[in-house]
Amino acid sequence: MTMQEVGGVAELDELMSRSAAACLFHALSDSTRLQVVQHLLTGPHRVVDLKEHLGLAQSTVSAHVACLKDCGLLDATPVGRSTMYTLSHPVATADFLRAAEELLLVTGSAVVLCPRHAASDHDR
Repeated sequence: MTMQEVGGVAELDELMSRSAAACLFHALSDSTRLQVVQHLLTGPHRVVDLKEHLGLAQSTVSAHVACLKDCGLLDATPVGRSTMYTLSHPVATADFLRAAEELLLVTGSAVVLCPRHAASDHDR
């Protein structure tokens, strides 16, 4: 293997790592998905439970739960005729959300006021 090939592998690994991070942030960029994650920090929930907490249609909640599950953030466990959803990595998720809150504290309103990333764009 030549040095150029080794460098190419490192560059590919770095690109894939950035892509994975972008996908993670995108999965959590929707306020409804973020609310689902926050509710699941308190323990397992069924879609019907989340629907009641969030006041949204069951189909909407199901779609967001499916997205989070596909991203590897949620686990699903069949219980009778229902499915219980839990965070795949609750400690890491809680730490991540705490770090995000800290970053928001130091950036102030700059994130909310950014014309390129208006909050309403992420709530659709």
